[in-house]
Amino acid sequence: MTLEHRRSSIEVIADILRLGEASKTEIMYTAKMSHNQLQRYLNLLIALKLLDKRTSTNQTLTYRVTPKGFKLLRNIDNMLEILEGK
Repeated sequence: MTLEHRRSSIEVIADILRLGEASKTEIMYTAKMSHNQLQRYLNLLIALKLLDKRTSTNQTLTYRVTPKGFKLLRNIDNMLEILEGK
């Protein structure tokens, strides 16, 4: 049995965290969300210290997963695996 539904907030957060380090545009397209949705998630993940902002040498702003973010991602993946019966 598979669960057919819209992604939960937890699944969206996992999609963002799986990127490791990415620009806003890359996150928005990969995680399939609007700019407004993206901004809300980025603000939340930064406030929770799951992501941090980085400026590269060419002055590009990227968002990078913190160790705390990787820990959460592992837990989410384990939970999703159990729920999907794998």
